[in-house]
Amino acid sequence: MNEFQEKQVNFKWQEPKKNYDVIIIGGGGHGLATAYYLATRHNITNVAVLERKYIGGGNSGRNTTIIRANYGIPEAVRFYQRSVDLYANLEQETGRWMMHKQKGILWMAHSEAAVRQEMARAAINTAFGAKTEYVTPQQVKEICPEIDLSGGGLWPVMGASYHPEGATARHDRVNWALAEGAMQRGVHVHQNTAVTNLITSGSRGSHGSRVIGVETTAGPMHANVVMSAVGGHVTTLAAMAGLRLPIRTHPLQAFVTNHYGQKFHPIVASSSLLFYVSQTARGEMLIGAEIDRQPSYSYRSGHHFLQTCAHRAITLLPFMRQLRVLRQWTGVCDMSPDYSPIMGFTGVDGFVITTGWGTWGFKAIPAGGEQMAQLIATGQTPELLAPFSLDRFAHDRTM
Repeated sequence: MNEFQEKQVNFKWQEPKKNYDVIIIGGGGHGLATAYYLATRHNITNVAVLERKYIGGGNSGRNTTIIRANYGIPEAVRFYQRSVDLYANLEQETGRWMMHKQKGILWMAHSEAAVRQEMARAAINTAFGAKTEYVTPQQVKEICPEIDLSGGGLWPVMGASYHPEGATARHDRVNWALAEGAMQRGVHVHQNTAVTNLITSGSRGSHGSRVIGVETTAGPMHANVVMSAVGGHVTTLAAMAGLRLPIRTHPLQAFVTNHYGQKFHPIVASSSLLFYVSQTARGEMLIGAEIDRQPSYSYRSGHHFLQTCAHRAITLLPFMRQLRVLRQWTGVCDMSPDYSPIMGFTGVDGFVITTGWGTWGFKAIPAGGEQMAQLIATGQTPELLAPFSLDRFAHDRTM
């Protein structure tokens, strides 16, 4: 935390208790948001958030902070639009500046097939509540003057879908604001507290078994509900409850360049080339791409990613050839078979999950936390969460 934030944020640290109503494992955005909404929307404050390192130190602190709702299926559009709307008001609600900035996102097309895909994206988004329109190459140039419409002779820009509500926010400030808001209402957040096992009331994985607490490096803690929000390490935790999840963990890399004049306004992305570019508040150009195809828990960064991703970026945005790579990092992503999140009940009593966020967990933090808090508080699956339940795989209802 920098000096300014240390003076502004008011955390209230507490000693761990033996018993809570709810224990949330994972002190990233989704875990903290669930605690925040439990406290603010449902007045449930006997809650503990357990983080093995420091809050926001996992994927919430390693992502590229893009907020959008321009997905290709109706259920996802509705869910992520809820998150876009919540983000737009989160600074006012928490009283904390998160550097939220609406930029708009261009999703470029480089072939006739991709043009049809982006036209369909715009139509689906419009039908289900997200503001997205199809734009011509000339309109793309007006939105992003820096782009080379010829694509260097390799990837001509033939059009794009444009999602004007696309935005970014500062990841650490989002985490701090949610943690502060929860802690001020009585929630306990315990850093450097690793969960080593789940406590169950019956044989692990047997019918009638129930999760009733956790074993931690700070001792055992019991709760009526235990929630997993641990990102790429979810399969290890779920196995402690005898639960096998359809999740594979893949590394995801990103990098930033040195500073560039503050004049690059939109977020530019390409589904065909699987990369995206935006500018940070400090002027750095931030570039990301798809997951590494080999499943792994590795946090190591690689030169191959830099080479391929930089090539795409400088071909479409020639000005970036004058910039230099400043730093590079890696997170580990929880990927589901249908590339959609898994939220809600697990079939193991007392144990709920929010997982499968892959590369898009940051943008879902407010909606994911709000909806999981409602599920925990009421014992009922909210309408927005129902399509993303774990049992969709058993029922052959994948997204």
